[in-house]
Amino acid sequence: MARLKPGDLLRERYRIVEMIGQGGMGCLYKAADTRLEGRFTAIKEIQPDPNSTPEDREQDRRQFQREANILARLDHPNLPKVSDYFFDDDSDFLVMDFVPGYDLRQVLAQAAERGDFLAESDVLDWARQITGALHYLHTQPPLVLHRDIKPANIKLTPNGAIKLVDFGLVQVASTDEGRTVTMIQGRGTAHYTPLEQYGGDLDHTDARSDLYALGATLYHLLTNELPPDAKQRFLAPRALRDPRDINPAISDRTARAVLWAMSMHPDDRPPDAETLMHALFGAGAMSAPRAVVRTDETEPLTRARLGAPPFAQGNIALAILAAVLLVVALVVTVV
Repeated sequence: MARLKPGDLLRERYRIVEMIGQGGMGCLYKAADTRLEGRFTAIKEIQPDPNSTPEDREQDRRQFQREANILARLDHPNLPKVSDYFFDDDSDFLVMDFVPGYDLRQVLAQAAERGDFLAESDVLDWARQITGALHYLHTQPPLVLHRDIKPANIKLTPNGAIKLVDFGLVQVASTDEGRTVTMIQGRGTAHYTPLEQYGGDLDHTDARSDLYALGATLYHLLTNELPPDAKQRFLAPRALRDPRDINPAISDRTARAVLWAMSMHPDDRPPDAETLMHALFGAGAMSAPRAVVRTDETEPLTRARLGAPPFAQGNIALAILAAVLLVVALVVTVV
């Protein structure tokens, strides 16, 4: 719930202009920087869990400081820059560049209203920029995962530049394999979230999880249709249509790269953002198999139930995990 209003002054510097977003953890505001005339910022307010103890709150605040420092070190033209953070009353605040323009969800909606598809050349230009940002994030020490790539979190600025936004807090964690992972807070949005990300499991979440979300985002942008979510695809292997069946103008290379990124098992996807970029734009590095979307009864998870190898390069543990997470999700849905 918003507790700031237009005109409020934070830290004797940031004057609130308007609230521009609201979510489960807090609010996002546009604010004027009174020390730098003409500069606007986006301020994310992170409100505490009302059920947390004073000890929990103090621990969360120390974690917030560590996480804000990680975000402040990121410097890439397709990412908003974090410039400040502070505490005020019961909330934590993160100050970022204000990104003008429209998010791609709005751009897509405008095209749909006209009865048009977005031009593939435009979508590929955006994809090039997003993939570059992901390559940067995924090669940071430690690895930084966004975990919520979708059209609504991608801003198209007036000069045509793309910004991957909604950078809230991050989480630094060590997996069972000893990997250190930094995750932008959030569990993703169903239609763009890979199966291994359900339930917040860390040990099977890596750069390829972001690539699935990017593939699903590109699918939506190119077809005007939401892709089926991973749970639906688990139950109905034929649910994901070839994007060329919806928009015949999509090139073969683009369709193949998008479907490759959306492979159900991480081992069947491009191993990194650079490889996906080569798949989308050539450079002689296209190594995706032609038949990425399986349209028969030999879908990998079905084969797992029959006792055959579940994925081309996968493992039984992740197949079992996927099944357990699906059952939990279905039970929660029924309840």
